[in-house]
Amino acid sequence: FTRAPARNAALSRSPRGGSMVNDIKETAKKRMDGVIEQLNTNLSSVRTGRANAMILDRVKAEYYGTLTPVNQMAAIKTPDAHTLVIEPWDKRSLVAIEAAIMNANLGVNPNNDGQVIRLPFPSLTEERRKELAKQCKTYAEEARIAIRNARRDANTEVEKSVKEDNLPEDEKRRAEEEIQKLTDSYVAKIDDILRKKEDEV
Repeated sequence: FTRAPARNAALSRSPRGGSMVNDIKETAKKRMDGVIEQLNTNLSSVRTGRANAMILDRVKAEYYGTLTPVNQMAAIKTPDAHTLVIEPWDKRSLVAIEAAIMNANLGVNPNNDGQVIRLPFPSLTEERRKELAKQCKTYAEEARIAIRNARRDANTEVEKSVKEDNLPEDEKRRAEEEIQKLTDSYVAKIDDILRKKEDEV
């Protein structure tokens, strides 16, 4: 009986146990990084009062029978704070790009002069700002849920290690604390990203 705690302590310091926990945390971190990346992509599609080429990142136009991202079909320039100019390398794609922008419901009306497409970004009304801020909050809440799901799955893997690999209880507690710290840091990142986007809107 007196030797059991020493054995337990040895197990908690075992490279295998530490390696398993590190793998679990690394997997959770990769998932959380993916959540942040997706959040940034979602928020980039939310139009503010300023011209931002990222609004076109998810817009695809038909080009020779294939849906192709607009930013791979044209040079996108920002001549001033409230205008984007889309200059296709193949002028025959102008109509398809114009249609894709209109179908994407970006809240901007493309102006096709036969050479380039201009996207004017008028200043937002207060009502529109509130709608966009609400949309941003929805994206942020979806991201928080995804982060919590990653935490849940990581903790499930830790529990599995306790049962299948004899991971000691103190190692389990330490792992869960570290996963929670990781979760908190990513939730804080989401809050920071949302705050900055709300300031833009």
